[in-house]
Amino acid sequence: MQAHGPVVVGVDGSGSAAGAVVWAVQEAARRRVRLRLVSALVLPEPNHIGNPGLGTSYKRTMTEAAERILLDAVALARATEAGVDLESELRTGFAVPVLLAESAEAGLVVVGSRGLGGFTGLLVGSVAVALAARGTSPVAVVRGDVEEAAADTRPVVVGVDGSPVSEAALALAFEEAALLDVPLLAVHTWQDEIVPLSVAPLVDWTAVEAEEHALLAERLAGWAEKYPDVEVRRRVVRDRPAAELVDLSRTARLVVVGSRGRGGLRGLMLGSVGHALIHHAHCPVLIARAA
Repeated sequence: MQAHGPVVVGVDGSGSAAGAVVWAVQEAARRRVRLRLVSALVLPEPNHIGNPGLGTSYKRTMTEAAERILLDAVALARATEAGVDLESELRTGFAVPVLLAESAEAGLVVVGSRGLGGFTGLLVGSVAVALAARGTSPVAVVRGDVEEAAADTRPVVVGVDGSPVSEAALALAFEEAALLDVPLLAVHTWQDEIVPLSVAPLVDWTAVEAEEHALLAERLAGWAEKYPDVEVRRRVVRDRPAAELVDLSRTARLVVVGSRGRGGLRGLMLGSVGHALIHHAHCPVLIARAA
């Protein structure tokens, strides 16, 4: 990942990808970096036993269709943010390896929540999961309404559990809140399910909750100095992290989580919390990766 690398967005002609383009070009404008639109095209292999031999005409038709989709995406990006420096490329290959390669030089890779066409695999269960698990850069999965209003003060929500990747999520969340000029809501959840029922009545739950508040305060220490203009809100609840963050996404501008976690957000792995968010969140989801 390059700290000031381009915002890369996967393009395939679907409505979901169009939403990703709109969100990505706005993000590139905020970051003042280049926007790179990438579409992947899988061409048929040379003839072999069982291959119908579709020939060069079919390949040309597929290529021209993919090029039109990419041109439409460029036009959409320019109509959204005319001043953004952008480039586009049609690459040969499947979506996952193409975007994994792009993530090595990107500051952020953006995909829609579902797709078709050149990115036939642009589904939450395939491309987004693969990128978050193996990509080099952070990954944004665009869900919900991407229209932005000047007076939109919905907060950036971030899941905090104290793990290294949670620190990366905090860094991204503060940066996004500063760029968007909105508050930051830091969320820490804890669960009592590991305590045996026979012991639960003896536990001082008030003291436990106080410790969880202290843990969140410790993790936020220093960030207010680095981002003095960002209003920081805190939320500590006894709940499952996925349920809490999905619910908060209803009134959030963006939700930021790590690709895996521990502690208060033990489930902060793409297979649980992140997976739940990119399937059910009501706003874009940003998946951070530890350095």
